[in-house]
Amino acid sequence: MSDSRQAALQQWLNQLFTPPVEGVDLIFGDASHRRYFRFLHRGESYIAVDAPPELEDSTPFLTMTEAYERAGLPVPRVIAADLDLGFMCQSDLGDTHLQGRLSADSLSLWYGRALALLPRIARVTTRAGQSLPPYDEGFLRQELALLPEWFHGAHLGREEAQLQPWWPALCDRLVATALEQPQVGVHRDFHCRNLMVNGDALAVIDYQGALLGPVTYDPVSLLKDCYVKWSWDSLEPLLRTHFQRLLELGVIPADTGWQRFLRWYHLTGLQRHLKVLGIFARLSHRDGKHHYLTDLPRVLEYVIEAAGLYPETAPLASAALEWRQQLEERR
Repeated sequence: MSDSRQAALQQWLNQLFTPPVEGVDLIFGDASHRRYFRFLHRGESYIAVDAPPELEDSTPFLTMTEAYERAGLPVPRVIAADLDLGFMCQSDLGDTHLQGRLSADSLSLWYGRALALLPRIARVTTRAGQSLPPYDEGFLRQELALLPEWFHGAHLGREEAQLQPWWPALCDRLVATALEQPQVGVHRDFHCRNLMVNGDALAVIDYQGALLGPVTYDPVSLLKDCYVKWSWDSLEPLLRTHFQRLLELGVIPADTGWQRFLRWYHLTGLQRHLKVLGIFARLSHRDGKHHYLTDLPRVLEYVIEAAGLYPETAPLASAALEWRQQLEERR
C-alpha cells in the first residue's frame, strides 16, 4: 500500500464531510492488509479504514457489524463504506485495549465483563440472512497445517518427517474434539487486543472472521491469550463461572460435566495455539512482520502445559519442549 491510498482515502472522506477533513493520521496496520487512520471533524474523532479490495474483502466485517448490533453487542458504528474502493469510516472507540487495563487486581473484573459478552456472541449464528460459515474439519485441518510448514519447517528448520508418527493422530484428536462440542457463534479472535475499554464497559472489534464453531473457542482465546499470560489459579474460577452460565442458558447440554468441558477447553486451546505458532512464523518469514516472534515463547508455553495434561497429547508435549529449547538457544 502506497501513500496514494491514503490520499484517495482523504479525498473520499472529503466527499462525506463538510467542511473537508484536514488531517488523516495513520494509527496502525494489523496482521492483515488493513490500515487504520484517525481524524477529527468538528470536534469528534473518527476512524477511517483502508482495506484494498484486491487484498481484503470487507463484506464480512459489515455484515457481522450489523449482526452483532442486532444482538446488542458493543461494536463500532459504521458511518459509511465503499467496498469498491476499500474504504470505511467508523466511530472511534479510543486507544485503550483491554490489555492495557489488565492487572492481577483487575483481572477478575475485566475478564468477567469479557466473558459475559460470549453468550450473546454465541447466539449470533447468521449474518445477512445466511448461516455463518462452519468451523468444519477442512478449516480446522487447514489451520493445523500451518505449524509443520511455517513454525516447524520455515522457522525451526526441521523436517516434517520429525513430526511422524504422532502428528496425524494428534490432528485427528483435536479436530474430533472441536466438532463434538456444541457449535455456536464464535468471534474467533477474542483476546485482549480485540476488546476496547470504553468507559467502564468493553467494545468488540475485529470480528469479521466469525464462524460457527466450538463453544470453548472464544473463552480459551481470551483466558489463554497469546499476548498476556495469567496463572491457572487466577483463571479457573472465571472459567467455572462461565461454564455454569453456559449450563444455565442452555448453551451446552445439562449433562455436560466440568471435566468434559475442561478437556474441550484445553484441547481447543491446543488447536488454536498450534495454528498461531504457524501464523506468527508465517507473518515473519513471508510478510516481514517480525515482531510477532516475540510472542512465540508464550504461545509455546501454552502448548507445553495443555499437551502435558492428557496421554494422547504427550508426544506433542515432548516435541514442544524440544522446540522451546531451540528457541531459547537462538536468543
